[in-house]
Amino acid sequence: MRFNGVVASALYTSVAFLGSVRAADDIDDGAEASSTSLSESSTSLPIEKPTFTPSNIKAPFFEQFTDDWDSRWQPSHAKKEDSKTEEDWAYVGTWAVEEPHVLKAIDGDKGLVVKNPAAHHAISAKFDKKVDNKGKTLVVQYEVKLQNGLECGGAYLKLLRDNKKLHADEFSNASPYVIMFGPDKCGATNKVHFIFQHKNPKTGEYEEKHLKSPPMARIVKTTSLYTLIINPDQTYEIRVDGEKMKNGSLLEDFTPSVNPEKEIDDPSDKKPEDWVDEARIADPEATKPEDWDEDAPYEIVDEEATKPDDWLEDEPTMVPDPEAEKPEDWDDEEDGDWIPPQVPNPKCEEASGCGKWEPPMKKNPEYKGKWSAPYIDNPAYKGVWKPKKIANPDYFEDKTPANLEPMGAIGFEIWTMQNDILFDNIYIGHSIEDAEKLKVETYDVKHPIETAEDEASKPKPSDEPPASPLNLKFMDDPMHYVREKIELFLTIARRDPVEAVRFVPEVAGGISVLAVTLLAVILGGVFGGSKAVQSPQVKKAVEDVKKAAVDTKDQVADAAATGAEKVQAEVNKRTTRSSGPAE
Repeated sequence: MRFNGVVASALYTSVAFLGSVRAADDIDDGAEASSTSLSESSTSLPIEKPTFTPSNIKAPFFEQFTDDWDSRWQPSHAKKEDSKTEEDWAYVGTWAVEEPHVLKAIDGDKGLVVKNPAAHHAISAKFDKKVDNKGKTLVVQYEVKLQNGLECGGAYLKLLRDNKKLHADEFSNASPYVIMFGPDKCGATNKVHFIFQHKNPKTGEYEEKHLKSPPMARIVKTTSLYTLIINPDQTYEIRVDGEKMKNGSLLEDFTPSVNPEKEIDDPSDKKPEDWVDEARIADPEATKPEDWDEDAPYEIVDEEATKPDDWLEDEPTMVPDPEAEKPEDWDDEEDGDWIPPQVPNPKCEEASGCGKWEPPMKKNPEYKGKWSAPYIDNPAYKGVWKPKKIANPDYFEDKTPANLEPMGAIGFEIWTMQNDILFDNIYIGHSIEDAEKLKVETYDVKHPIETAEDEASKPKPSDEPPASPLNLKFMDDPMHYVREKIELFLTIARRDPVEAVRFVPEVAGGISVLAVTLLAVILGGVFGGSKAVQSPQVKKAVEDVKKAAVDTKDQVADAAATGAEKVQAEVNKRTTRSSGPAE
């Protein structure tokens, strides 16, 4: 009974000791929780959002999707023309004008939204009067908000050519356009399209001119602003979120080039039959030397080699596996005599080799291989043949490709796997200053709000693993906590025991409790099982052990209670500070 009582007291003391560890952790957790609560309360405060007010900017076409938007925009339900397939594609995707449901920044600010994923969408709006930029700067600017991201699809616009067909037919991919501009992404493709159709002044035909190295689109859920500027000096500039991403010349940066080559290869010219275009030939006067032996082998036996002294010529290279045993189900009559598998002879591993020794081979110094005549410059060589050049009958020179064809409408004709793409604040005009002013009124207002909300909505990063055992917490992983603390204590104790006690007091206290417990167990085991009268010294030792255990238990309990009180006091103090004075 005495033994059980001492053990129970020791166990209780150990539990109380762990309770003190938990209390210490609770102090840290309480402080962290209070700090986190303060941080969260500051970031969770609602961001004040402005209310949408229409801009007073004037332009040939300016759209903010106010309540009368449907009087200007017409969804298309035409069939999409595709020469690559016989299947008919219809523009079944629907459109809506609504506020964003992701990272809303301005109350009442609506945009044109693609509503269906994996569908063809088409919608257009005609200009009050055609836009002609001859001799003028052309500025195309609009906002794109990828509320669900963009994995595969387009978010570009088209400025449509002003002609009779534009006003007679329903908008589709076959509608002639002048400019195609905006982001497009699918798989590895990620670019901001800039394509313009150029009219051949000789044939009257139109040809697409593609920007050779377009910038990358920004695939984010916050609003992106895309701006295209075409200047009357034949230069262009592409901006994304107001930042210049690409600029250059319409005459140099597009493929096919605006102007064709002045001269072309003569299609009727053919290479003469006697034309020699081999620059080097085998020397026809060269002869094989008399001492050239083409039959000499590449390798020969090394006659100077000698057998190593430790070569085991009588030992086989393979021997039966001494550890192999015949399977219990082996039937000699049906399966034949059982033969153990072969394994490399272990004796051979310790020597240079086993079995019959043969001299090794070496490279034949007389080997020359098959003879061939050396090459010399061809005296009859005339060079690489090229057809002669003639004047290009289709040549023209357009020095002003920036004078685009008149434009009569804007359209979005896209296919996308993601829905809820939002377009807003579309500016088609001639003033860079007005476009920048619109950016200040709209994009510059909403973007910081969206960014702040995006950051606030992101999940908090998971805590990094503790860099030091001193940062561990008992309740996170008790076994890992104890193991790391003990290893830290022993590492420091090897150098300086006093430092170990100072840096890891919980392990030092645990060792003390364990020592007392073991002493109690030993004394109880020796004397507790006998009814013999114990000596006064033994009785005193047992009583001292019990008293030490009780004192340790009370101290730990007090520490745990004090720790809990400190935690509550710290939380109350921080809560009072964050809530402000009571009214």
